Amino acid sequence: MADVEVSVRDLVERDRDCTEKALAQMELRRRINLLIGEWKAAGGTDVLPDIRDRVRGRA
Repeated sequence: MADVEVSVRDLVERDRDCTEKALAQMELRRRINLLIGEWKAAGGTDVLPDIRDRVRGRA
């Protein structure tokens, strides 16, 4: 998903049409949300990492 985000950002910065990539990014986010919902419905209780965890890991 990160590569799609980079691609969208690059297209926006170059003032190009990013419709296809942005729609793909939204679809990936939708799927992730569905998977998280299924995981929680199945009893998942762990705290899931978020972007702050990723950023801390790089520092």
